[in-house]
Amino acid sequence: MESHNRTTTGRWTSTPLHKVYPSRRTTTNRIFAAIYASALLALFCHHTNNLLFHSTTFSSFFTSSSLLVADFVFAFMWLTTQSFRMRPLYREEFPDNLKRALKESDFPAIDVFICTTDPYREPPMRVVNTALSVMAYDYPAEKLSVFVSDDGGSALTLFALFEAAKFAGHWLPFCRKNDVVQRCPEAYFAANPSTTSETDKLKTLYESMKARVKNVVERGKVDDQYITDEQYHQAFSKWTDGFTRQDHPTVIQVVLDRSEDKDITGHPMPNLVYVSRQKSTTSPHHYKAGALNVLLRVSATMSNAPVILTLDCDMYSNDPQTPLRVLCYFSDPELRSNLGFVQFPQRFHGINKNDIYACELKRVFQINPVGFNGLASPDYLGTGCFFSRRAFFGAPSALVSPEIPELRPDNVVCKPIQSPEVLELAHLVAGCDFEKQAQWGYKIGLRYGALVEDVFTSYRLQCEGWKSIFCNPEKAAFYGDAPISLVDVLNQNVRWSIGLHEMTFSKYCPLTFGICYMGILMGFAYAHYSLWPIWSIPMAIYAFLPSLALLNGVSIFPKVSEPWFLLYLFLFLGSYGQDLLDFIIEEGTFKKWWNDQRIWMIKGLSCFLFGSIEYFLKSLGISTHGFDVTSKVVDQEQSKRYEQGVFDFGVESPMFVPMTMAAITNLAAFCLGLVFVLTGRESAFEGLFMQVLISGFGVLNSLPVYEAMIMSSKSGIPTRTTLLSVVLSSVLFVTAFVALRK
Repeated sequence: MESHNRTTTGRWTSTPLHKVYPSRRTTTNRIFAAIYASALLALFCHHTNNLLFHSTTFSSFFTSSSLLVADFVFAFMWLTTQSFRMRPLYREEFPDNLKRALKESDFPAIDVFICTTDPYREPPMRVVNTALSVMAYDYPAEKLSVFVSDDGGSALTLFALFEAAKFAGHWLPFCRKNDVVQRCPEAYFAANPSTTSETDKLKTLYESMKARVKNVVERGKVDDQYITDEQYHQAFSKWTDGFTRQDHPTVIQVVLDRSEDKDITGHPMPNLVYVSRQKSTTSPHHYKAGALNVLLRVSATMSNAPVILTLDCDMYSNDPQTPLRVLCYFSDPELRSNLGFVQFPQRFHGINKNDIYACELKRVFQINPVGFNGLASPDYLGTGCFFSRRAFFGAPSALVSPEIPELRPDNVVCKPIQSPEVLELAHLVAGCDFEKQAQWGYKIGLRYGALVEDVFTSYRLQCEGWKSIFCNPEKAAFYGDAPISLVDVLNQNVRWSIGLHEMTFSKYCPLTFGICYMGILMGFAYAHYSLWPIWSIPMAIYAFLPSLALLNGVSIFPKVSEPWFLLYLFLFLGSYGQDLLDFIIEEGTFKKWWNDQRIWMIKGLSCFLFGSIEYFLKSLGISTHGFDVTSKVVDQEQSKRYEQGVFDFGVESPMFVPMTMAAITNLAAFCLGLVFVLTGRESAFEGLFMQVLISGFGVLNSLPVYEAMIMSSKSGIPTRTTLLSVVLSSVLFVTAFVALRK
């Protein structure tokens, strides 16, 4: 990581809690932006000249117009990217100083929200490990509550939490006694071979718990042999024959109550509460945003902590001092009045050496948030985020009161968590009817209206005046699972593309509403995300048009000897060079960067394109396949291929057709370009040189596609997909031949 100039100290006592370091790249970023913008203006002058004076036929007009559209989108997206480069800021916290500035008794309470939806795609043991890792925080147990939202309404998940509660009685004191840093049991036992009898005993307990949970999941039900007492009987009796994941009553089960439950050393354990909100086929549920809003309300009736941590079920804590880092900001009087949330980057374990699917999403999770930091408002990344509860109830200076006073962020809960009054109210606010004719999702809580509830919520909160902070300590605060098959990556991005379109085409469009309420830089920053799917336009044009023109011997770019060729070269190398520099500075590698830009191109020809189509079909009222949860289940054979760096296409998908067509077309065009060189047709080659370069670049990026086309294993592209792509590529070539020859 680059070195920084220390310019600001965040302090409100003699002991600093945090510091700010402006990036040394700020000045060079701004100078380069001015130079690059000038080059773009020159490019559009060239395009205008071509359209006005050289587009004498329909084919030439179509070609020039297409290139103009592609370059305009590229230029606009580059412009929005500059928001992140105008004032990047790095931050550092000093949690060791916190206890000198704040008594432990004055620490705010924390409610942890963990979301899961399907015990088969998101194994319950992942939920268990995440819950145990945060229950073991270096934080007073009497100030910690963990709420698990099970949107699948599965008894299997509840059973796993009961098992976790038993194991926690041994795990939490073990972590305290031995000052364990890695407090996710699965990760701890994998990294620390047993060396003592105490560790051996604890590992045996863990493996025994794991076996019981696995057995229950495999059988698909909780057998009578596991229902050993009255608490279990009452809990699991709610799963009747008419109970389905789409239609069932509210289930709220207090698994651990800190006022009653102690670990083996007599210390209280944090609250642990299972919540499955009421589901009905006649009521909208708003996916994850709806689940989190139910947790907001249920937790308000039980604990109403002023600080809330949201986590995905597979995102376990990797640093027990993370809450103390957060308090370094929330305890600062200069910040806390309008500090809405503190976001940590998503990091992933198990990613292969060169990250072939670019699952690190380094730009989104590490590079861009540093730029957001300089604008005082990084976005919410969906997990690993500590919120001020107050931020969900209107602007900093204008509280929006909920329907009942018990849900107000300043309400003090005085009754025990298992009292009949508290449980009755908790069931009421988790019901389907509670949000009808209410402000939840629109003025209160996480915001509805887009599948990307994380980005949309942070955007709306920041439009109201809330600020945020990106906290990226050297030791990762959280680790999660990343998809290890290409189709999972693309399906996840289809969902994001739909949500981003919903955000763009709403009344809250960042280019209008956002700029008005947050300013042009923040508006452009959010527009950069919301407009992601339009990358499919220039990528499709550049994937096919230059190659098809080359195959027909038609030049559409300047010759090598012309000055305009140098302009194109500068724009390409300048953009890619700056992107590579950003990547390397944030501790990336060249190979990871290369795979990152390759996957970006693949997304442009697949999930961005298909996500856009699905959004517009949905807008027309045409039914689509709906919401898919990304699988967290690991297939051993698939995992082995992933570790070897082999692209896993694996299943038949229409999303593979455009990229396969592009690979075939670019290979044919590049081979023809080589023929021009070998046959001595230098004059023709000079005019077509840029198209040969673009085709060659496409071929390099398509190497995994070619490998998958000839593979007969499970990870290869299905034969039908390959044949269909060959036929469609031939049709495209014939169409281009007819059009360009005219």
